[in-house]
Amino acid sequence: MARITLEGVSKRFPDGSVAVRDVSFEVEDGELFVLVGPSGCGKSTLLHLVVGLEEPSSGTIAADGRVLNGVDPKDRNMALVFQSYALYPHLTVRENLAFPLRIARRPAAEIERRVREAAELLELEDLLDRRPAGLSGGQRQRVAMGRAIVREPAVFLMDEPLSNLDARLRHQMRTEIARLQRRLATTLIYVTHDQAEAMTLSDRLAVMEAGAIQQIGTPRELYERPATRFVAGFFGAPAMNFLEAEPCEGGLRLPELGVELRRPAPTRPCVAGLRPEHLVEAGRAAPGACRFRALLVRLEWLGADAYAHVEPAAGQGGAPPEAPAGGARTTRSPLIATRSPLIARLDAATTLREGEPLELAFDPERLHLFDAATGARLD
Repeated sequence: MARITLEGVSKRFPDGSVAVRDVSFEVEDGELFVLVGPSGCGKSTLLHLVVGLEEPSSGTIAADGRVLNGVDPKDRNMALVFQSYALYPHLTVRENLAFPLRIARRPAAEIERRVREAAELLELEDLLDRRPAGLSGGQRQRVAMGRAIVREPAVFLMDEPLSNLDARLRHQMRTEIARLQRRLATTLIYVTHDQAEAMTLSDRLAVMEAGAIQQIGTPRELYERPATRFVAGFFGAPAMNFLEAEPCEGGLRLPELGVELRRPAPTRPCVAGLRPEHLVEAGRAAPGACRFRALLVRLEWLGADAYAHVEPAAGQGGAPPEAPAGGARTTRSPLIATRSPLIARLDAATTLREGEPLELAFDPERLHLFDAATGARLD
């Protein structure tokens, strides 16, 4: 195992583009650490810097205190699993697993032992004589992982390893990767753009945007107390609702909902965030909840939940818009806000229908506040 430390790491390419900006963090021994963010945010480049496929323009990368800048990838004792599997099509599974050990000129008995152990660990014993073309996507991914495991590295690195699999296989492989990492007790740095992978796999995760780290923490910390509006909007399905917010006498006003909250408020323009699960039908709300009226424009039923897309009635005390005859909307009420509908996660047993007015409520303590200019958390 190894502790990986990055201090002030940046990467600028010859064309002047900056992929990584002043990144600093530490991955503990035996930790499953996830780098997550949208495509093009620099997370794969950062992984390549750690493994040595790229050299940083500035800053240092170290393993257990040993600076790795300038050290050849083969001398870093790390194994990288690629998105594309990178298996040799003309070799069998056994030969693919053994390949890095043969290149390292390990003794034949040791190669046989390590291949056998990796095959047992990954349940590949019955596939050892097949070639990659005869394997499913999940089996190919296990072979790619096995080729990394046989090297017995101090650090595993995985770059979007599940993106080529369908939804069912991705879920299965997430479970297998987490199980393997805990069984091997090895440090693992995992790159993904998928929030579900990041939340379910990681001990801790780092959210990246435009080459910079937005926040580092446990999945619960990032979900319940996002440091920036970007982080708040990145996690959650459906995503967090955002509303304009402005200070008023004695509290905070949300003009799109037409409500005022009696709570400490910043003195500058801000944005309020509210997760869909914290919006409930008013009849189910606890005492002290803040209520507003709206129109149900779309209801998505997903079995255990129902996602209600609603347009709030604009203005303090404004009446909810009338539902046209037959439930179909033909014209837009002047009381309807022009912004994107809010989304509320309701009980699947709701009897609401599209086109009907309704009243929703939320606990003011569940509201997140962000600076309108910088996106930084304010409370």
